[in-house]
Amino acid sequence: MAAVGPEARVAESGQVPLVGESIWRRVHRYPVIPGLVLTLLVIAGVFGPLLAPHDPIRSNILDKHYPPFWVEGGTTRYILGTDHVGRDVLSRVLYGARVSLTVAAVSVGSGFIVGTTLGLTAGYFGRFVDEVIMRIVDIWSAMPFLMIALVVNIVLGNSMKIVFALLAMLAWAGFVRVVRAQTLSLREMEYVTAARVSGASHARIMWRHLLPGVINTAVVIATLNIGGLILAEAALSFLGAGIQPPTPAWGSMVAEGKDWVIAQKWWQSAFPGIAIFLVVMSFNFLGDWMRDHFDPRLRQV
Repeated sequence: MAAVGPEARVAESGQVPLVGESIWRRVHRYPVIPGLVLTLLVIAGVFGPLLAPHDPIRSNILDKHYPPFWVEGGTTRYILGTDHVGRDVLSRVLYGARVSLTVAAVSVGSGFIVGTTLGLTAGYFGRFVDEVIMRIVDIWSAMPFLMIALVVNIVLGNSMKIVFALLAMLAWAGFVRVVRAQTLSLREMEYVTAARVSGASHARIMWRHLLPGVINTAVVIATLNIGGLILAEAALSFLGAGIQPPTPAWGSMVAEGKDWVIAQKWWQSAFPGIAIFLVVMSFNFLGDWMRDHFDPRLRQV
């Protein structure tokens, strides 16, 4: 009797493999769409000067409030239209991606280093050190961030360095609690006890034995925090305490558009708002996927 291949068995059962179903499973299992959005963000941020059709800062009052090219009265010269002073919206959205990438790199990077270090220190040493660090985290978490940012803005003025410093101060606290909890568990493991008995220093134990065990968790937290920090930067810019005009930033672009009739000049606020929404949601979905991927208890089969 001849062997029956997979194609013959499928034909006998009457089942036809669906290409769309296979694609949907891959899209559902892997962060394909968030990955595409974030890839476009990186491309726009890195190659913005090459992709932007116009100078994002230079204004031309004669070309103000051109609608997008597919709307009546629009032109292909300004694909996404112009704002109230004639600046190209597409060019400003592309340059605004640079601000978001800088926020992700500087704020999350510094928060990652400070928060992970404090979490490791609190979990490893415990007792008085743990108590002091965790009380500092509790106090800082209870403070209203936007109010502090507005006060700092009034006292020290507006600058990009101050904005990044504020966002870094917002980012670090989220790492401490989770890293501390995982360190409390790891420090009781046999390999840590063996390293301690063999005479390894505290710094070596934390760096060589505990950090590799918490680094995946810290990376997931960083990914989940990026979207919130981008949204916080947009909120600060919207309130006038963030990136200041004429520097293109998505939050300030939305704020500039709110002074005009949204129903008539909607594109000035809509496109940067859509960019904020897509990027924040993509980072959140990517963080959820990384959490499921790194945690065997949550890993999807």
